Amino acid sequence: MRSVLLWWFGILLLLAGGLGVWYAHYLTTPSPGSGAVTIVIPRGAGVRQIGALLADHELIHNDIRFLILARLSHVGNRLRAGEFSIPRGLRPAEVIHLLAGGRVVRHRVTIPEGLTMSEIAALYAQDGWVDKENFLNICNNPVFIHDLGIKENRLEGYLFPDTYLLVRGETSARGIIGTMVNRFLDIWQQVAQKTQSSMTRHQVVTLASIVEKETANAAERPLIARVFLNRLQKAMRLQSDPTVIYGLSEFNGNLTRKDLRRPTPYNTYIIDGLPPGPICNPGKAAIMAVLHPADSTALYFVSKNNGSHKFSNTLKEHNRAVRKYQKRHP
Repeated sequence: MRSVLLWWFGILLLLAGGLGVWYAHYLTTPSPGSGAVTIVIPRGAGVRQIGALLADHELIHNDIRFLILARLSHVGNRLRAGEFSIPRGLRPAEVIHLLAGGRVVRHRVTIPEGLTMSEIAALYAQDGWVDKENFLNICNNPVFIHDLGIKENRLEGYLFPDTYLLVRGETSARGIIGTMVNRFLDIWQQVAQKTQSSMTRHQVVTLASIVEKETANAAERPLIARVFLNRLQKAMRLQSDPTVIYGLSEFNGNLTRKDLRRPTPYNTYIIDGLPPGPICNPGKAAIMAVLHPADSTALYFVSKNNGSHKFSNTLKEHNRAVRKYQKRHP
């Protein structure tokens, strides 16, 4: 009986030793090749799914040893979603600690000043960050918008243009929109804190969006803002081409006389005062221009076709400038 027990004990030692060698070989064997592999771990992925993803890219062998390693290293519940750049040649423990450390790839996405909501949605969608239609639906959801602290029914004008860092697997349309609106609110607090204006925030943003669209010349923005403010003060129509274009359902790049006569809520050749809302998403400089306009009595401006404008105080001066700088007036 004793000899039988000793025999079984010997067998168990051999098995344990074999398993130990099997596990030790796993721990000490780096993945083959060189360079780095980019993988995206989706939200909610468990250890088994993550192990399968790593194995698909030949970064580990996917078997029970990975599960044991995750359990013994106490990081199984800390493996996060996101996009990771993992060098080849790492051992399994190094791979799992890299994932647990959360060193995800962060992508810089720059939203230029003056884009519309639709253009912003298209920019994010082209790189697969969002679905364009879903993005726009959220931007037009009053409940969501009000929860963000904006008292309007759409977010045109409040998606602040800036450079944002996005992470694959962690980014959602609601998250992106919320971040952009929070950035707007931060900037607004900065610029409006010591500014006295008779205009509401919505009116300032609306006019800033027009200023943004009228010129890319930063130095001219305060003067263009002053022209529009002077016209509003004198109850003159703004007569801004970009507002007309925004109100058109389709625009082929050629603004016609017929377009200028077409009745829309945004046609400032027809309506009095400001349009009902912003026509794009302005940057900080355009907002500052409205809050701190230049000192001028100008009521008109026309493009010189070189990125700058000619400003005039009277219609006679303006018409002369139009003849000089424009071959034809719409």
